[in-house]
Amino acid sequence: MTTMTDTSPREFKMPDVGEGLTEAEILKWYVQPGDTVTDGQIVCEVETAKAAVELPIPYDGVVRALHFPEGTTVDVGTSIIAVDVAGGAAPAAEEAAPAQPAAEPEPVAKPEPAAQPVAAPAAKKPEGRKPVLVGYGVAESSTKRRPRKGVPAAAAPAEDTLYGASALQGAQSELNGHGQHGITVARPLAKPPVRKLAKDLGVDLATITPSGPDGIITREDVHAAVAPPAAPEPVTQAPTAPAAPAATAASVPAPAPVASYDGARETRVPIKGVRKATAAAMVGSAFTAPHVTEFVTVDVTRTMKLVEELKQDKELAGLRVNPLLLIAKALLVAIRRNPEINASWDEAAQEIVVKHYVNLGIAAATPRGLIVPNIKDAHAKTLPQLAESLGELVSTAKDGRTSPAAMQGGTVTITNVGVFGIDTGTPILNPGESAILAVGSIKLQPWVHKGKVKPRQVTTLALSFDHRLVDGELGSKVLADVAAILEQPKRLITWA
Repeated sequence: MTTMTDTSPREFKMPDVGEGLTEAEILKWYVQPGDTVTDGQIVCEVETAKAAVELPIPYDGVVRALHFPEGTTVDVGTSIIAVDVAGGAAPAAEEAAPAQPAAEPEPVAKPEPAAQPVAAPAAKKPEGRKPVLVGYGVAESSTKRRPRKGVPAAAAPAEDTLYGASALQGAQSELNGHGQHGITVARPLAKPPVRKLAKDLGVDLATITPSGPDGIITREDVHAAVAPPAAPEPVTQAPTAPAAPAATAASVPAPAPVASYDGARETRVPIKGVRKATAAAMVGSAFTAPHVTEFVTVDVTRTMKLVEELKQDKELAGLRVNPLLLIAKALLVAIRRNPEINASWDEAAQEIVVKHYVNLGIAAATPRGLIVPNIKDAHAKTLPQLAESLGELVSTAKDGRTSPAAMQGGTVTITNVGVFGIDTGTPILNPGESAILAVGSIKLQPWVHKGKVKPRQVTTLALSFDHRLVDGELGSKVLADVAAILEQPKRLITWA
């Protein structure tokens, strides 16, 4: 039986990329209310902690509302856009499915769904497959959770309300494919940004009287709650005017620094996106893996000559040929000679996982911060293939289009600090990896060559490694091999 009208609203939620991300910032909207959208059309661009990604809408319809403006950080699972979907019959057929789960408190009575056809749409509005940042994600879980006894199925709150208790309390359960059964305690209704504001100001949402539609707490309600109270204490304390602001000051820590903030002399930048993820990763790595860094200074004059010769090679025409290409190839050869360096530490299983493949990470500075995309199976690539992959990696990173998948699964990394004129550094390991090679600037320096002091092109390499699984001997061998290859690049042939 069809119970829907000609159009029905569909809420498109901030998708989960599947990499443990919990939020994303809306960078740009490509549609506005009233626009017609089609299945697969890009509606907005968001920035996660890993990359900027464009989101496609998974159905046809007309945009009813955009729930957040550009620049807003939204939690995964929160509705960001409402679309009126044409053709009510199909959604009605979708909503008929929850009728049977609604009758599950009495599993032995199979005819029970016929007694609750009207309550079915309010019980749960299935959304089919959950959209992710690429494609439409996995199918909804078929697992059904039996409701607690004594709680009527009709008592389950409707999920059509955008910011209702059901949408907020059940965000995680919806993503897992389960309904909202057994909820007995109501939670104050407020949008995620309002909840964050209340948390920052130390305000308990349960103590606020909402003024928004459908009982939703607004920003104004939160700000009003932190204003000086209208004499909640006994009347005898009312004349004490200074006491009210003093008592309020304890519950309003946020305005204090704002009052003393000098905008002309300081700039405060919110910690979010790539910067936030980088900070968490670096702190986690620095205080989890015991780092050891070794250094070597090497004459790379022959390597620089080879770079110039390769630029004239027809096989490499149109490809990016630079010292980094040969340094990457040298590291791959060194790993082949010392495979134990290409490993990771599994704390949970108490195992060292030796990788028989090399996903070579290249640290890249972008306008959004430091990212480390990697070249998959770099060990199996020829020099022209490696040059092509490096060129694509760098250009994609500069354009801010590096996908989250490109930054997953790295095994070892190269960071080229020499492009900034730096001699070397002590790089921090990318989480989950055991080694990272830092390459310093290549400079013309006096060097003893064949018994005479001559001007030679020299650089300093630094290798940081996880001392839990890489001993000093192994780390030293890898760094020495890289240096030897760069000093005599013909070893790329003899050792490979």
